Amino acid sequence: MNPVITAWTAVSPFGIERESFVDGLRAGVAAPVTDGAVHKAAVVPGFEARELLGRKGTRSMDRLTGLAVWAVGRLTAGRPVERGDRTGLVLGTMGSLQSTMDFTRPSFVEAKPYFVDPGRMPNSIMNAAAGRCAIWHGLTGPNVTLAGGRVAGLSALGYAVRLLRTGRAPSVLAGAVEEYSDARSWIESHSGVDGVLGEGCVMLRVEPAGPHPALAEVLAVRSRVARPDEVEAAKQSCLDSVLATAGVSAEDVGVVSWSGVPGYPDPLADLIGDTGAATAMFQVAEVLATGEPGEPAVVGSVDRDGAVACALLRLGSGR
Repeated sequence: MNPVITAWTAVSPFGIERESFVDGLRAGVAAPVTDGAVHKAAVVPGFEARELLGRKGTRSMDRLTGLAVWAVGRLTAGRPVERGDRTGLVLGTMGSLQSTMDFTRPSFVEAKPYFVDPGRMPNSIMNAAAGRCAIWHGLTGPNVTLAGGRVAGLSALGYAVRLLRTGRAPSVLAGAVEEYSDARSWIESHSGVDGVLGEGCVMLRVEPAGPHPALAEVLAVRSRVARPDEVEAAKQSCLDSVLATAGVSAEDVGVVSWSGVPGYPDPLADLIGDTGAATAMFQVAEVLATGEPGEPAVVGSVDRDGAVACALLRLGSGR
């Protein structure tokens, strides 16, 4: 039996709760934007880590970590993680670009390259958010950070499935997170990215089929790497692979969501902006929120650096 998704949550430019994301999708009106360093920005409204999570332990917490910690808390609020049950966490993210640049900048501008603020170092490490989530919420299983650009969410989902199938964890919280920052805006502008930049975090609870209602069955996850002139072929190869693995015909697929494919529109990004490393996981959330029970759904994403990933889900009645 394939692993299933039994719960999900989203922190998005529509709001800090899952319901805000669902309502925003149904309304079909783009989230409000503000002026950023270079780009317009669609940020999570009213998100302040110290106000939402409390003052203890949040003084040095950056925005990206705060988004992840809050999202994991919302996901587990209805069914808390049992202490010692080895629940795992897999998080797709590139880490906080702002924290990394704030830490490294003094090494270039101060009198000596080692005149840096050591207090900023923890947030500059890519797996800082995943580690803080595990400590904050008592997650004692495997703790994994995956950097895969805009396909990172699907990479996290595939990794979670492998952890379950190999018995490394009884359940896994899988997700992806991205923050808006001036540093990210500057870097994206020098990479040729335009439009609105978004932010947020989506988390799924993935576990073996059992007593908890299945929101979706994870039939297959596949990935490829492509040169710019091979993207379409890699995309088709991914799609063919997940369909063949699950024994599903293309004609039976009821929902298809692709992002980052050159020359094609990206409706979700039009609503919440370019959410970077969280892009593919927001697509999964969109499918869970809007798809019909029983129908297969394809979620795929292409990163500009050549990563291509695709997942096939069968939506359940537990939603």
